[in-house]
Amino acid sequence: MNNFVNTTALQKLAKLNKRVKVVQGGTSAGKTYNILPILYSKATKHPNTVISVVSESIPHLRRGAIKDFITVLISTGRFDDNKWNKSLLQYTLNNGSYIEFFSADQPDRLRGARRDILYINECNNIPFDAYNQLAVRTSKEVWVDYNPTFEFYAHTELIKDIDTDFIILTYKDNEALSPSIVKEIEKAKEKAKTSEYWQNWWNVYGLGQIGFLEGVVFNNYSIIDYVPEDAKLIGIGLDFGYTNDPTAIIKVYKYNEKRILNEHCYRTGMVNNDIANMLPDDTIIYADSAEPKSIEEIRRKGRNIKGASKGRDSIMYGIDLMQQNDYLVTSQSTNLIKELRNYCWDKDKTGKKLNKPIDAFNHALDAIRYHEMESLSGRHDVFTF
Repeated sequence: MNNFVNTTALQKLAKLNKRVKVVQGGTSAGKTYNILPILYSKATKHPNTVISVVSESIPHLRRGAIKDFITVLISTGRFDDNKWNKSLLQYTLNNGSYIEFFSADQPDRLRGARRDILYINECNNIPFDAYNQLAVRTSKEVWVDYNPTFEFYAHTELIKDIDTDFIILTYKDNEALSPSIVKEIEKAKEKAKTSEYWQNWWNVYGLGQIGFLEGVVFNNYSIIDYVPEDAKLIGIGLDFGYTNDPTAIIKVYKYNEKRILNEHCYRTGMVNNDIANMLPDDTIIYADSAEPKSIEEIRRKGRNIKGASKGRDSIMYGIDLMQQNDYLVTSQSTNLIKELRNYCWDKDKTGKKLNKPIDAFNHALDAIRYHEMESLSGRHDVFTF
C-alpha cells in the first residue's frame, strides 16, 4: 500500500474506548496497519506519552509492526529519520512522547519501566504471564491483536472483563486491499466445502472466527467455569520441573461419568519442600517415576505419592487411555488449556504426521497422563470407573 487509506477497520478501531481493546481478525484485515496510526496520533496529542509495542521476538517485530509503523509514517509524510533510533528501536516525538518496540523474550523489559499505552502484536504467541507482567505496568490503554487460530487467554481471560472492548475484523474491513489479494483470500471459501483444512483456514483467516490447530492430540474436552461442589477429587498428577520447565500439579475429579481437570500449580523454581506444601496429605498423587529421590522426599513429608509406571510405549499408552474419556477443564487452568490447544502429533521433514506427539506443551498433560495410566489401567480398581 503506497498511500494510507481511511478504511472501515480504522473507523471501527477508533471507536474502541475501554481500557483493554481486544482485536481479533483474519488475514489482511489491517489490524496492525490501523492500530499503529491510532497510537501515533495519541502520542502527538498528549505530550510525554510512553507507548510500548511488543511482539514475540525482534525479528517478528521487524517483519511486522516496525515495518508497518515506518510505512504508515512515510505514506502520510510524517516519518523523520532523525527521530528513529535504530539501536533502541524507538521513535521519539518533539513533545517528549515516544513509541518503543521490544520483544516478549526479554525478561528485563517485561518487569521494567512502566508505560501509558501497551500494544501486543499477535498476542497469541506470547504467554499469559508475559501479558500480565506488561499489562500491570500500563497506566492507560492495552491493545492486543491476533489471528484466532485457536482459543487462548484473550478468550478465557480478557474478553470476559467489563472493561474490555472486543472486535472482529476481516479482509472486508480493509478497503486498501488490492482486488487480486481479495480474490486469493476468497478462493478458500470454495475449497472449504470439500476440505477440513480449508474450512478451518477460511474460518480463521477469512471470517476471523476461532479455529483449531491442525493435528492436535486431544479434542475430547470442554471448558467449564469451576469445579462443581459435588465433584469428587480422585487423585492428583504431578510432573516435576525446576529451571526452564514448570512443575505441574493437576487435580483430577470424577463428575457424572466425566473427569474434571483443574490446574493446581504450574510454576518454575519449586524445590521438593515447596511441592509438598502444595499437596494434600489425604489424596493419592502419581508422579514421574524417573524422579525417585523427589518422590521419596515428598513421601517423607507425609504425602501419599507414588511413581507412575513407565515403559518404552508409556506415552502412547497414556495418550490412548486419555483419548477414551471425556474431560471437563476449568477455565482457570490457563496453562493446561494452552497445552491442550498446542499439543500436536509430530511430523517428519516432508510434513507427514508421525505416530508420536511433539516434545513440547506437555508438562500439565504429562502430569495428567501419570495419573490416568495408574487410575484407568485396571491396576487400581478403586480409581477405575
